[in-house]
Amino acid sequence: MYPNKNIRQERGDERGIYHTNDVKCYVLSGVLLLSSYWLVQAAEISEYHTSSQRVSTMASINVTSSVFDNNSTIPKKYSCDGDDVSPPLCWEGAPENTKSFVLICDDPDAPMGIWVHWVVFDISANKTSFPEDVDPKTLGATEGQNSWGSKKYGYGGPCPPSGIHRYYFKIFALDIEKLNLDKNATKQDVETAMKGHIVAQGELMGTYSR
Repeated sequence: MYPNKNIRQERGDERGIYHTNDVKCYVLSGVLLLSSYWLVQAAEISEYHTSSQRVSTMASINVTSSVFDNNSTIPKKYSCDGDDVSPPLCWEGAPENTKSFVLICDDPDAPMGIWVHWVVFDISANKTSFPEDVDPKTLGATEGQNSWGSKKYGYGGPCPPSGIHRYYFKIFALDIEKLNLDKNATKQDVETAMKGHIVAQGELMGTYSR
């Protein structure tokens, strides 16, 4: 009996040692996880401040329209309920090293995610406006794909299913003349191609509801 008692005691001691080691491992793992978390948080905060500084130091372009003011209602004529033609736009304030412009219009309030209404790139640097119902191709620019299934290229006006939606007409000034993309380019393709080449940007926001 005594040998068995000693064996049980030794096994109990071993289990105690294993338990203690397990606890130490759990604590160490927790510390490492917390350390990794705070390192990631610190990196994200650092990147956020760096990005903010880049935006704040970038030149600003003033984008306007003769048919609606910033943060005001877009007239029905320029929506799917009207003639569905593009509104007149003007932009000014681009720096001297601008070689071309990009225009993107999108709706961040669409229920399926951001809805792209218009993508135009390789706009000549000497262009500072678009007339109503413009055909950018006649000006040497290229229109990319939008989010409309039946109308993949060109302008597609506001057409929200319900509620008030915001429509951002964004102008980007680039330090290169061409993005080397064709008409099949999507908004994502254009954004990727112009990374590192944006020297100024601005936007005009209009709203529309049905």
